Amino acid sequence: MARHLITSAIPYINGIKHLGNLVGSQLPADLFARYQRARGNEVMFICATDEHGTPAELAAAKAGKPVAEYCAEMHEVQAKIAEGFRLSFDHFGRSSSPQNHRLTQHFAVKLAEAGLIREVSETQMYSKADGRFLPDRYIEGTCPNCGFESARGDQCDNCTKQLDPVDLINPHSTISGSTDLEMRETKHLFLRQSAMKDRLDAWIDSKSDWPVLTTSIAKKWLHDGDGLQDRGITRDLSWGVPAQFEGAPWSGMEGKVFYVWFDAPIEYIAATEEWTEKTGGDWERWWRTDKGADDVTYTQFMGKDNVPFHTLSFPATILGSGEPWKLVDYIKSFNYLNYDGGQFSTSRGRGVFMDQALELLPADYWRWWLLSHAPESADAEFTWENFQVSANKDLADVLGNFVSRITKFTRSKFGEAIPEGGSWGEQEAALIEDLTTRIRAYETHMEEKDIRKAAMELRGIWVAGNEYLQASAPWSVFKTDPDQAAAIARLALNLIPIYAVLSAPFIPDAAKNMLEAMGNADRGWPGDVKTALEALPAGHAFTTPEVLFRKITDDEREEWQERFAGTRD
Repeated sequence: MARHLITSAIPYINGIKHLGNLVGSQLPADLFARYQRARGNEVMFICATDEHGTPAELAAAKAGKPVAEYCAEMHEVQAKIAEGFRLSFDHFGRSSSPQNHRLTQHFAVKLAEAGLIREVSETQMYSKADGRFLPDRYIEGTCPNCGFESARGDQCDNCTKQLDPVDLINPHSTISGSTDLEMRETKHLFLRQSAMKDRLDAWIDSKSDWPVLTTSIAKKWLHDGDGLQDRGITRDLSWGVPAQFEGAPWSGMEGKVFYVWFDAPIEYIAATEEWTEKTGGDWERWWRTDKGADDVTYTQFMGKDNVPFHTLSFPATILGSGEPWKLVDYIKSFNYLNYDGGQFSTSRGRGVFMDQALELLPADYWRWWLLSHAPESADAEFTWENFQVSANKDLADVLGNFVSRITKFTRSKFGEAIPEGGSWGEQEAALIEDLTTRIRAYETHMEEKDIRKAAMELRGIWVAGNEYLQASAPWSVFKTDPDQAAAIARLALNLIPIYAVLSAPFIPDAAKNMLEAMGNADRGWPGDVKTALEALPAGHAFTTPEVLFRKITDDEREEWQERFAGTRD
């Protein structure tokens, strides 16, 4: 049994996420976790809410609530929505947990002992109108590198160049909009990433199987311009992990917290420790190579904007600590999913958000479209027309139609039990050969995290069943040879639990419905197709399920397209 540690980039606490966030991290991570479990492997799938920093403070103030109360409430909201999308986390933690506070401070001490933290007195942007120092991401202006007009003070989302607020052209506060900004002196802790450059470079070079998107972004940060820069890891804020604490090897950091991008990835570890307290399991066997984690395969899933922190800053923390922590083995990164001619945007409220999506249709519709159109090699675009076509053709016309036709036919001619009689011939042998080839290809794509290819192979597996049913035509054969029609029906009905097992990582609710219709006949992963097609014997009872997937009407599509053309209220 292989062991897989899987983490999804953790969603920020300030509001409900849109579909682009979902497909860029949590959903493909869930797909991979479900697949590995289906193959009999041991999985630890971890996610959490990212709760520290200025965005949480501002969102809480807008809601008129204390920040701790706001974060607790939003954590429950996001957990419920995740459940609605059937995200199968082993634990959904919180970066504000005591475990993350302790671990973040622990890592900071270890990095200081290794000489990788330095104290820096510097000037930072202060907004007179807001009466506060502005965190980098709350300063926007024009990027000096590419001219993007909404670049943040820490990074340009357009060209991914790392920035400082003073680099921006015409900077302004995103809190108040004020341009009355000035530089004031303050002291902060910096992680000496530059001292780790060669180790990080060599480590990334050793990952020859990583996606080009992942390595190209990491290399760009390592080598462009002046190369990898030291990074401030504290901020002048009140909400977060305190930077001054008992045992800290520095002083004068009162009133400061660790930068959210320093403590957030550490929450992957802390959340697993939270899981331990909930279940009694052993978190160290997943994260400490001296406690058994040396045989774990660790895969991270994230959007491309998160790549620099997961290929450089977090590994610098892990490596720099000098302790035997588990490093990531594979980083699956994604481009952006755009929305109907523009961009999804949480801050601007544009697009379909996760709670709204579940109000329109069950999770499987969204899971199938998002995964089968995952933005792996380039940005992708959600359009209502494409969504309707994909749902109606793939889910209703192919998979749903197959299940409906064969169960209704069998019920009408033989009753709701698998019929006996007849034997297999050339058509059945050809189908078995085709399915064997396709299932092995599907497995390969899933192991390699090629999500769109896996989805298309799965669709091909569904199509193969329809083509067999159409070619064998049991409804016609029944008129002259009822025994042979029974053999065709028996094979086709045995395809349903196979389809359920193969489809469960993509569309878990429909898979569950298919298995229930076939008497919960889960016979495990179809290693040998011929054996799997003989698993349900004659006489095994089944039920004819309700329609697996109804079609989306043109009226619905037009209504939704109009409803979500603007911004979220």
